[in-house]
Amino acid sequence: GGSLVRHKCPSSRPCRVDVATPHRCLKTNHFFGARQSHFLARRNNFVRSQHTGSKPMAEALSSKLVPTESLESSVTETTEKAYNTHKWSWRGYTINYATAGCGAPILLVHGFGASVGHWRKNIPVLAHAGYKVYAIDLLGFGESDKPITTYSLDLWKDLVLDFIAQFPQQPTVLVGNSIGSLVSLIAARDGGPLVRATVLLNCAGGMNSKANIGDYKILLARPVLALIDLVLNIPPLRDYLFNKFRSPDNLRSVLKTVYRNQDAVDDDLVEIMFRPSEDSNAPSVFANIVTGDPGMSPTAFASSIESPMLILWGDTDPWTPHEGPVARYLRALADGRDNVAWELLEDVGHCPHDDRPELVHARLLPWLAALSDSDSRQ
Repeated sequence: GGSLVRHKCPSSRPCRVDVATPHRCLKTNHFFGARQSHFLARRNNFVRSQHTGSKPMAEALSSKLVPTESLESSVTETTEKAYNTHKWSWRGYTINYATAGCGAPILLVHGFGASVGHWRKNIPVLAHAGYKVYAIDLLGFGESDKPITTYSLDLWKDLVLDFIAQFPQQPTVLVGNSIGSLVSLIAARDGGPLVRATVLLNCAGGMNSKANIGDYKILLARPVLALIDLVLNIPPLRDYLFNKFRSPDNLRSVLKTVYRNQDAVDDDLVEIMFRPSEDSNAPSVFANIVTGDPGMSPTAFASSIESPMLILWGDTDPWTPHEGPVARYLRALADGRDNVAWELLEDVGHCPHDDRPELVHARLLPWLAALSDSDSRQ
């Protein structure tokens, strides 16, 4: 019910969207019914044009690939505005999120210090592949509120699950990077049918570095971490260090250590990371997260998750190395489970989706298509 407006979707015709929830594609729009095959054909054609990875997966999809308009003309349609942003009130706080496209829902969950903008290279690709894409700024990050409160993985997990229940209102694929991966995993553990599957991009071991107790480097650094906790609990010192850390020049330098593709560390990326730090509460949020309870490591619960997982890991990540305990555990999980896939991405750092997005898309899109095919057969 209610009035309807036009909303740009990944086809030549716009999608009808409810004004009250401008990100939802109604079942009366062209995606559903007779037009659904059109979108599936476009998505599979898009997968074929992007895919450079697993040959068996490509062969499994080949019978469903239907020629359509070129990828180049499709992407050009959204370069002017890759996504729309909206505000949502959650527990009295304002949450920022983005939407694009129509189709089966995907929710993108960023990592520490990042925001919706960190997915700017991925949102239009996924939308034009035939998915409804959501990206959320977690509480304390991006353009979402930054209250002085106790931050935790469970807080963000509740936010993600409440968002899915409010907006997609159907099983959703979660795609997370770093802390966002861990939040997505916890949501998959606790969310039941709300979470269809999970994609992990260099999954963090906890909310902060104190979680990686199995890593000898962290064990050696524990006295230093304790000192940092002490300093960050002294407001004048906290603010001084935070302002040093958040300077654009320092952010650029830090990003260059975790990105292999140095060209990806451009002015836009630095601005995405810098802008939220200007909020007056940002130093307190930073200190709360860095000094807080790291929460449960994925090594303690990931094996209990029955839904499908795709795990992609940059091989040169200095923060969550593929030789570390979390990556080793998840790789072993993939070795023993048919519905868990693992791949190491060569010459890629901590943020694969932004460092070398073409490598992520080449593996993510076929996996999503196979997931949709599996759903359609059930």
